[in-house]
Amino acid sequence: MSPATILERIRSLFTPDTSEHLDSIENAFVEGTLKQPVRPMSDQELARAIREFRSAPVSAWTLAKLSGRFVEASRSRAN
Repeated sequence: MSPATILERIRSLFTPDTSEHLDSIENAFVEGTLKQPVRPMSDQELARAIREFRSAPVSAWTLAKLSGRFVEASRSRAN
């Protein structure tokens, strides 16, 4: 699967809106300025990346967006 396809799937999980961050990553893959790694991450590297990600503070915007999605999901289940 191409990196652009993977990013499109990730984008569909998080937001129907356009994401400037994901757009810039996709463009970098398409333009060739960002390359796939030569080898996949090791389990240790992945674990470290997850720890770093989880330790980063969550923004108020992210919390509001997630809260809105939970409200939408609960409404759609109720109908």
